[in-house]
Amino acid sequence: MPFAVILALLYFFLLREPPEATRLNELTTPPIEQEPPPEPETAVSTSVMIDVKGAVKNAGLYELPSGSRINDAIQAAGGFLPEADSRSINLAVIVLDESAVYVPTQGEEILAPVTATAGGSAESGLINVNSADEEELTELPGIGPAKAAAIVAHRTENGPFEAIEQLMDVTGIGEKSFEQLKELVSIK
Repeated sequence: MPFAVILALLYFFLLREPPEATRLNELTTPPIEQEPPPEPETAVSTSVMIDVKGAVKNAGLYELPSGSRINDAIQAAGGFLPEADSRSINLAVIVLDESAVYVPTQGEEILAPVTATAGGSAESGLINVNSADEEELTELPGIGPAKAAAIVAHRTENGPFEAIEQLMDVTGIGEKSFEQLKELVSIK
């Protein structure tokens, strides 16, 4: 027999793994574990943006940790000016994202707050857009925190609303929104 044939037979019988051994290796070799895909992170806001206005040292927009109080917002703005009427503000209220804090001066006419009943609306059944705070305004249909802040900012910058139709002058409130609101709001 030629030498090459002998080598081929030797390789075939001695060096080659039998099929059973290959299968046994497949069964006993642990599979390579893949890492599970990362879980999607849920965005949890850890800060709020607050607009501080009025009788404070440095009025402006401030980023505060979630759960901050009005007192924290005023401190971030440098504190009260000497002419500030600090007694008219509840410093313990937790501020909401996209809200505004207005600090009046002593002697400044302050609109009386709306008195809420158990149902969350004013005693007359209407929400006074000249005195309601942002939280009360969000009880109105279609008014979220941003539009409530816009209403408060509009009346702070332009004075009290003289007619409910002036709500349409507020950014984000058009005819369609006004139609939903006109029976639910008052100016007195």
